[in-house]
Amino acid sequence: MNFEKFQKLVEERTGFRTMENPTASGEYLSDSCGDMYNFFLKIGPGAIIQDISYFTTGCGFGTATCSLVVDLARGKTVDEAEKISEDQVIAALDGYPEKKRDYPQRALEALQVALDDYRQKVSAGSVPDFAALPPERTPAAKPEAPAAAAPSADGKILIKLH
Repeated sequence: MNFEKFQKLVEERTGFRTMENPTASGEYLSDSCGDMYNFFLKIGPGAIIQDISYFTTGCGFGTATCSLVVDLARGKTVDEAEKISEDQVIAALDGYPEKKRDYPQRALEALQVALDDYRQKVSAGSVPDFAALPPERTPAAKPEAPAAAAPSADGKILIKLH
C-alpha cells in the first residue's frame, strides 16, 4: 500500500461533498461495519460523468477509496464507469491491507446504485437520455489580441486585461 498517497487522499478528500441537483445519486450502507457511502453524479451529453462527488460516514479507508473512485469515474461515460473494477481501485492505491480489502467493493456498490438511478430516471423520462446526445466538445479558447498600451502623462503604461 502507498501510505503517502493514502494520507494525501484522506487529507484532501477529493470529491467529498454533497452535490446540489445531481442527475443521479446512489447510497450503500455496509451491514458489516455500518459505514454509509453516497455518490452524486452530474451526467452530460454522451452520458459522460461531468461531475462526481461523494459523502461517507466511513473511516479514512472509506474516504480514500471513495476519492479514488471519484478520480477513476470522472470524465468517463456511464458504461465505462460501470466497468471500473475492484482491482483498478486496489491498484490505484498500490494495494490494501488484507482487513481493508472490501472497501473498493463497498464504494463501487454505491457508484453502481448511482448509475442504476440514472438509468431508471432515463427509463421513467425524468432526465434526458444523455447517451443519445453527442458529447460536448470544449471549444478551444481563442487567443485575445494584446491590449493596446499607451504611455500616460507620467510615462507609465496601463495595460488592461480582459
